[in-house]
Amino acid sequence: MLVDDKLTMSQQCALIAKNANGILACIKKSVVSQLWEVLLPLYSALVRLHLEYCVQFWTPLFKKGEKLLETVQWRAMKMIRGLEHLSYEERLRELGLFSQKKRKLRGDPINLKAGCQEDGAKLFSIVPSNRTRGNRHKLKHKKFQLNVRKHFFTWRVTEHRNRLPRGVRESASLEILKT
Repeated sequence: MLVDDKLTMSQQCALIAKNANGILACIKKSVVSQLWEVLLPLYSALVRLHLEYCVQFWTPLFKKGEKLLETVQWRAMKMIRGLEHLSYEERLRELGLFSQKKRKLRGDPINLKAGCQEDGAKLFSIVPSNRTRGNRHKLKHKKFQLNVRKHFFTWRVTEHRNRLPRGVRESASLEILKT
């Protein structure tokens, strides 16, 4: 991971985008068929893997980094033949994909439920209260002096998890949370 002295991940985003674009170029040169049945599994297995590896840690802090990563997915969607007349958002909807930003927002609570069950007590504190309008088990994170920490996983996931409806938040299975 590349982190600079201000805890920004701009260099990491540039490196990830460069690697993902290189893999995307290899796919474009080596695969003859440009149908979605062929390219979408290759994109999901080879390119998106790089875009989302450890994204809970190095998530882009600035819109420039988000746009850089979104451009990789935009290039991949542009390669698919038969969807040229659709806009980027319509292509994503047609293929059943999400934008990178939406995947991150969706993935944070999923990763909290799936991966942080045993370590969650170290990262968060649960505030039991009857004054929270239906959310009796609210997660609370520590307040930070540095403004950059608001992009950390613990801060992001707390805000989004507390806004989820009770049925989703207290779901027994990961599949219910995903849907």
